[in-house]
Amino acid sequence: MASGKQLIIERILRDRAGIWDQIIAERDLPRLILRMLLTSLISLAAYGAVLGASNGWLQALVSTVKLPLLFLVTLAICLPTLYLFNLVFGARLSVLQACALIMVAITVTAVLTFAFAPISLFFLITARSYAFFKLLNVAILAMTALIGLRFLTSGMRALNNQVVVESMLSNQVVLTADVSQRELVAATVGGAADPAAQPPTNGDARTGRQNQNAAKAKAPQPAAGERPASMLLLYIWILLFGFVGTQLAWTLRPFFGSPGKPFQLFRDIEGTFYSDILGTLGSLFG
Repeated sequence: MASGKQLIIERILRDRAGIWDQIIAERDLPRLILRMLLTSLISLAAYGAVLGASNGWLQALVSTVKLPLLFLVTLAICLPTLYLFNLVFGARLSVLQACALIMVAITVTAVLTFAFAPISLFFLITARSYAFFKLLNVAILAMTALIGLRFLTSGMRALNNQVVVESMLSNQVVLTADVSQRELVAATVGGAADPAAQPPTNGDARTGRQNQNAAKAKAPQPAAGERPASMLLLYIWILLFGFVGTQLAWTLRPFFGSPGKPFQLFRDIEGTFYSDILGTLGSLFG
């Protein structure tokens, strides 16, 4: 049992199996989600302040709110899609389980970005290049997001494995019950004097076990390297999550604030996130 004083990020990184087991069993999920949410909000707010510090204290204050808002709104937009995807393909994933899995990914992303905050602040003070500072932080956010999403795929894989194990156990129980029922019927019809009604010998027991094993062997097994439908959909959902997140970030900009320009809470929606990054790369290396 994890200590109550242990940080949630420590538990995620050190006891992934325990986190997956808790989510699979749906044990105390609201409290787990709340702890991850608070950790994510604090970490993202701190990193947002560093981003906005490139253009004064007012931008830093606004970015403190905007960066956590970016992740939470993206979660709110994409969570129903993940849940419905899994329902369509028969995965037994509840809303709380889906939310907990995504929050694990967001928490890992948020805390890793917070860990990069001193590095970002160092380059803000020493480099004095707006283009470099922007690209550096976009790269940090992209890298930490990819690491966080790896945790999401790991959690979904653990959930799928649990479903497979439960299905195999259920099939084994059905096979055992079927063999026992046939033996009981044979004993009842044949009577006590009938040799078929006598208690099964060791050879008979071995034969029954061999029949069960043969039935299991005939059951359809997934091919090596085959991905379950829910995992394929998860990868599609991750792409969707990325596109929604980047478009929302473009809508909520500025997070950095252009040097020499007055403070703006929001900017007009023009261009795209990707064209802006390519333009920044061109100005830095051109």
